[in-house]
Amino acid sequence: MRSNRRLRLTAIPLALITTVALAGCTTQMQLGWLPTEPGTTNQVDRVIGLWVTSWIVLLVVGVITWGLIIWAAIVYRRRKGQTGLPVQLRYNMPIEVFYTVVPLILVLGFFAFTARDQQEIEAPLADPDVTIEVYGKRWAWDFNYVTDGVYYQGIQAQETGPNNTIDASTLPTLYLPVGKKVEILIESRDVIHSFWIVDFLYKKDMIPAKTNYWYFIPEKEGTYAGKCAELCGEYHSLMLFNVEVVSQAEYDAYIESLRAEGNVGRLGPEFNTNTNLPGTTGASEEE
Repeated sequence: MRSNRRLRLTAIPLALITTVALAGCTTQMQLGWLPTEPGTTNQVDRVIGLWVTSWIVLLVVGVITWGLIIWAAIVYRRRKGQTGLPVQLRYNMPIEVFYTVVPLILVLGFFAFTARDQQEIEAPLADPDVTIEVYGKRWAWDFNYVTDGVYYQGIQAQETGPNNTIDASTLPTLYLPVGKKVEILIESRDVIHSFWIVDFLYKKDMIPAKTNYWYFIPEKEGTYAGKCAELCGEYHSLMLFNVEVVSQAEYDAYIESLRAEGNVGRLGPEFNTNTNLPGTTGASEEE
């Protein structure tokens, strides 16, 4: 009788937790609350799968752990009339081995799947259709459309009005053709920044005197938000940009509009403000 009562007391919290976890998952819940949609790029689904699977595994571990804690608290609580401490055990070898092996397996598993997906995401795409060089600068962006020989020079977001609102339409905008292989060359003009397209679920550090690379295929047309994800100074929060994924025809029209404006060529390292880099003899901007 007492045993059945203990089982019921243990089963109730476990049932409640499981019911809450499984009840009516929304689309956002199925994405693990990630700020994107499946199929946004050729890499997004891989990131979503890794993220959601990790949380499912961690939820299972959490439910088991919480269940054991609640079970121990109920079953081994001090009863009326009892005094002193319960019998103390120095060790329990099977349990200690279990508590050592299981976390080790989890850590190795997370590492292996993360390394596998990262290797796939970082793999270069052969013969990219578009090569774009992105320069981060305090506190804006320059985009060199290397394949087409034109550029866009951006300024930081401008706050207006009593509430310091930002008009998103005035932000620097990076154009990408949908369904095409894109190669991004990532550079910095001054300090460390981070190039982050939020919906693409990936970001890359921008390090002075070092070129990083990112390869992907944008697969859904639309407007996406971008920002610097590395604290880089006073106006870091205004280092924003937009990404427009458009058809090939719209992309070609935009390239031609830059050419018509006279933005021909490349805004290269000659515009860098940090000249005191390893391997150079330049003076720092403070001098």
